[in-house]
Amino acid sequence: MVKLLGISGSLRRASYNSSLLRAATRLMPPDAQLAVASIRDVPLYDADVEAQGIPPAVAQLKDAVVAAAGVLLVTPEYNNSIPGVFKNAIDWLSRPSSDIRRVFGGRPFAVIGASPGGFGTTLSQAAWLPVLRTLGTQFWAGGRLQVARAGSVFDEAGNLKDSGVEEQLKQFLAGYVAFVRRAAENVRLPRASAE
Repeated sequence: MVKLLGISGSLRRASYNSSLLRAATRLMPPDAQLAVASIRDVPLYDADVEAQGIPPAVAQLKDAVVAAAGVLLVTPEYNNSIPGVFKNAIDWLSRPSSDIRRVFGGRPFAVIGASPGGFGTTLSQAAWLPVLRTLGTQFWAGGRLQVARAGSVFDEAGNLKDSGVEEQLKQFLAGYVAFVRRAAENVRLPRASAE
C-alpha cells in the first residue's frame, strides 16, 4: 500500500481545494491511500518562536510528511500566486534547516488546485516549482490538474459533481502513485507496506 499525504492550502471551511482533496481521498487507486493533514493550527513563522522549540502543530505536520511516501499539495491561487498561509506552513516544515533533507529531500511531491476563476491555479502551481526545487523534492510533472470555475464543479455540500474533472483527477492520482512507486525504488523513503 502506497501511503500519501494530502494538504489543502486553504483554511476556509467550504474551500474548493479542501473539497478537491476530499475527492482525491476517495478516488485513489486501490493500492494507495491518501491521508489528509491540516495547516489550520500552524502559527505564523517567527524565528523567536522557533528558538523556543518547534510548535506542536508543526511537529505533527512534519512527522506526517516524513511518514508519507509522497505529498500532494492542493493549492488555491491568491493574487496570482501561492497563498501566504500555505507557504508559511511549508516554511515552518523547513525549520530548522538541518531538517530539510529529512522532511523534503527526494520525497515525491505533486500539486493540484481549484479556483473559481477561468484559469484554474496555473500561476500558483508554477510558483510552487522553485520552492519545491529549493527544498530538494522530486516534483511530479507528468500530469496537471487545474480546476477552473470550481463553483460549477462542486455541489453546495462540497462534493465533486463534474464527471470530467473526476476522471481527470483519477488519472492524475494514478500517474502520481506510479511516480511515487518508481521514486521509492531509487530513494530511501517509506515504502509500500505489506498490508
